[in-house]
Amino acid sequence: MNLEENKVRQDKEISAAGTLKDIEREKISGVFSTQNVNKVGTGTTMRKAIQKAYWFAEQVDGEGAPVVQVQPLNDNNVPSGPKETVVLGEFLENFAPELEYYQEKVFPQIKEMNETITRAERQREQGAYYSAQFDFEAALDFDESNVRANFGLGLTYMERGETSKADDIFQRVVKLDAAFEPEHKHLFNEFGMNLRKSGLLDQAVDYYTRALEITVNDENLYYNIARAYFERGDKQACLDNLNKALELNPHLEEAVQFLNYLKKQG
Repeated sequence: MNLEENKVRQDKEISAAGTLKDIEREKISGVFSTQNVNKVGTGTTMRKAIQKAYWFAEQVDGEGAPVVQVQPLNDNNVPSGPKETVVLGEFLENFAPELEYYQEKVFPQIKEMNETITRAERQREQGAYYSAQFDFEAALDFDESNVRANFGLGLTYMERGETSKADDIFQRVVKLDAAFEPEHKHLFNEFGMNLRKSGLLDQAVDYYTRALEITVNDENLYYNIARAYFERGDKQACLDNLNKALELNPHLEEAVQFLNYLKKQG
């Protein structure tokens, strides 16, 4: 490859990745890599070993300096595990764009996983629970910490009345910080309600308690945990959390009605 061809190729990669030339116009999103250089051996046998790690990166709106969230790719080449936040300047200095790797390795895997989850969710909605289970489990083979697949599989078990299997999924979900992020609010609420309706009351309390560690000052969480305590027979804890919900939002109609009901019960 001559110098002119090389320059054209580099310009295309930088432009497509949206990292340097287009940084003011387009937010970063895609696969990037970092390298660590380690020394192996001693004396005359010493050599350098380069370890390359791949990350899915996405620029997010933050207070102050622009930041990029990076998430490692697992062995199946899909983003998995906790996200880290890197200041934009540091990101540009240490992360290199991997456009071809994204197109050839990562994008097809993410696409297949998401299609599998979407198919499983549709099957669950239609009551085809065994087919849904099969596809949710297939999605978890891509990424065992995928929030949508874990929620979906747990809901499938609860809808089939298999509470012991649902509890196994609960133990996994409650450890995932991503499960309590706003983008999963619909699934989060459905999962919590089904824990309670399935009689998994201890799990429901633990679930909402965990959520309150991440999302504070949410009147709906306090209301939901109050209901779980009530059904578990712990009236005082129910009242405490109901009052917290009403402190945050005195006009929360469900909480007002629930409190009036409890007062009539004595």
